[in-house]
Amino acid sequence: MFQQVESASLSDLKLSYKSASGSEYYFTEIGVYRKSNHWGRAANCRWRLLVNSAYKNQTEIIGFAKWTDFYPNNETDKWFYIEVDIANKDVHFNHKNNPKYCNQIVRNASETAKRIKEIKEVLQNDSWAKYLDFDDYEEIKGKMLDKLTNTNESFVNLRKIIQDGKK
Repeated sequence: MFQQVESASLSDLKLSYKSASGSEYYFTEIGVYRKSNHWGRAANCRWRLLVNSAYKNQTEIIGFAKWTDFYPNNETDKWFYIEVDIANKDVHFNHKNNPKYCNQIVRNASETAKRIKEIKEVLQNDSWAKYLDFDDYEEIKGKMLDKLTNTNESFVNLRKIIQDGKK
């Protein structure tokens, strides 16, 4: 995860590497600065940017990450867990080597991406609950998000389980 920093952070640094896509990297003893207009997944990398301001894709931003914040990554191993912020309708993944990891369910990259897509559907609209019988939408939404985050049960089966009132 890269934390957004001001452009002045690069003033005394020498460019270390420039990628084919135009991203610039400035290596230091404690970490790396990345100046780029694209963040997220690129090839085998998952560049996550924690922004100080509203971020718009294709806007050039400078981020910094410590070398100790880089974790192993591949497509098959179960490295990733999911965190949901219901209040802000936000979901993201973290690596199980992250110090905040507390024995959450871990998934491989494709399973994590699929589950995040399902969670976003629940966070952003209510069509997933169209044929469910419930009194309190926020309560049922919370249960669904909890189950999507903390189980590997399929989306379809979770709807059935929640409808049947199973815990």
